[in-house]
Amino acid sequence: MIITCLDTETTGLSQEDGDKIIEIALLSYDLGARKLTDRYVQRFNPNRAISAEAQAVHGISLNDLVGCPTWEDEAHEVHRRIQGSQLLVAHNFGFDGPFIAGEIARLGLAVPQVPSFCTMENGRWATFDGKLPKLQELCFCLGVQYDTSAAHAADYDTEVMAECLFRGIDRGVFKLGD
Repeated sequence: MIITCLDTETTGLSQEDGDKIIEIALLSYDLGARKLTDRYVQRFNPNRAISAEAQAVHGISLNDLVGCPTWEDEAHEVHRRIQGSQLLVAHNFGFDGPFIAGEIARLGLAVPQVPSFCTMENGRWATFDGKLPKLQELCFCLGVQYDTSAAHAADYDTEVMAECLFRGIDRGVFKLGD
């Protein structure tokens, strides 16, 4: 089974207010072999401001995006890679999935219908009170090294989330449908 682990960074939290994706990581794995088969990491110039709150989280400024392609330049490539996956995996898929779908649909492309798995929603066992775990908390519970100075970059978050997924499968706490 080919799975695609993903993460996004955005200008803010609301597509309704015009927020856009500014960074995406799509890392595809052969699940059985636990082997990386494809890596796509791209930043986008949103041609709009990045909220101070979002920038405080991911540390990406508009100056960092000068010369980067726009979403419109790369959307077909993102669409192709997502469509080629058998399962999409994210930590907080409830945010990333609809954000990506909205950006794809905005350009008139059909949103790929690919099953998804959320390590945050399925990781409540990792917190003492059953709350949704932060990625750092999930990493701690599964013994995955977490570097706070590298966190909130789409590629880093995707890599450690994928390692959490694999360890969670091995320990029987994450069960993926066939």
